[in-house]
Amino acid sequence: MDGIGSEYGNGTLPAGIKSRVCHGINGLEMHYLEAGQKAEDSSLVVLLHGFPELAYSWRKVILPLAEAGYHVVVPDQRGFGKTSGWDDSYVSDLSSYYKTNLVRDILGLISALGYKKVKSVIGHDSGAGVAGWSAVIRPDVYESVVMMSAPFTGAPSIPFDTFVNQSACEIEEDNIANELAALDRPRKHYHHYYRTLPANTDIMESEAGLSSFIRAYYHHKSADWKGNTPFPLESWTAGELAQMPTYYIMDFGDTMPEAVAKHMPTDEEVSRCGWLTEDELRVYEAEYGRTGFQGGLNWYRAGGSVGESKNLELFFGKTIDIPAMFVAGRQDWGIYQRPGAIDKMKDEICTSMGEIRLVDNAGHWVQQEQPEKVTEHLLDFLGKLD
Repeated sequence: MDGIGSEYGNGTLPAGIKSRVCHGINGLEMHYLEAGQKAEDSSLVVLLHGFPELAYSWRKVILPLAEAGYHVVVPDQRGFGKTSGWDDSYVSDLSSYYKTNLVRDILGLISALGYKKVKSVIGHDSGAGVAGWSAVIRPDVYESVVMMSAPFTGAPSIPFDTFVNQSACEIEEDNIANELAALDRPRKHYHHYYRTLPANTDIMESEAGLSSFIRAYYHHKSADWKGNTPFPLESWTAGELAQMPTYYIMDFGDTMPEAVAKHMPTDEEVSRCGWLTEDELRVYEAEYGRTGFQGGLNWYRAGGSVGESKNLELFFGKTIDIPAMFVAGRQDWGIYQRPGAIDKMKDEICTSMGEIRLVDNAGHWVQQEQPEKVTEHLLDFLGKLD
């Protein structure tokens, strides 16, 4: 392990957070941020970011958790940031991005740091999926789990009781892409767009530039954009899904930069945005300007692949039985983007789920928009484990 100082991008990393690299982690040179120290009475907390984020996205939560006595470790996950060793091409073999391998990445880092137990694995957005799968696959390692902004719904099902009833073997085809395209206002799902070959180039070569794309994307999905007034959807149908904003259900002919550019914040709104200053935005611009987005986009491609689904079917029927919590912004559509997901998580998948914590005045980037409230919820949850 090498310490590489405390700067990140333009030096906006808060004092007290170290930036380090751990070598040989499942084929990666894994970069992580760290605060607090390993000691006999300390407890490891692992924070996992989503898309398009970085370990840096937890910058406002790391120190308060460390000051409460936890050893906090926050990796740039495979495909992101200063972690290297991942394939940044539009790969045909997506197995390195399967959830089981992403779980292995984090387990390898934990082991290299000398831990056999983790107080909590806490994930936001797609990082919530890695946290949830970590809890399913290795409950002997993780004492608790927190999912943020993206409900965890467990493994895909294996056809059951089909030996006699052969009609039950018929798998209903998901025609949502065709249904969305056939609407009077043709639409497409952002997952489908992010899986296309042009997506990375669309973003990297967008007319407005990378900085403007990141600013618009973050603004559009935050509570600062007043159009974010989410509510539960009735079903996985085109008409229901089309009620969501265009960062999820895009206009059919738009690229993502074009979709979010229509909601670019004004100069006044940018100046009022204390949760993402211009200096902080430049960190994202510098990192993604160097790496591109294809690593993160490969997560979406793997998630929609047959190979991933078959890989995860092995865990069909398994639940998360360790203590669990879910946190999201009250203005976050991510809670409802998959109809019924949050109910399935709390009623079927997590057998020790506490209350759902919705944070006022926060959209999708809850730990950045309202870090004090998120920290309060996390410390309350962690404190009850002791």
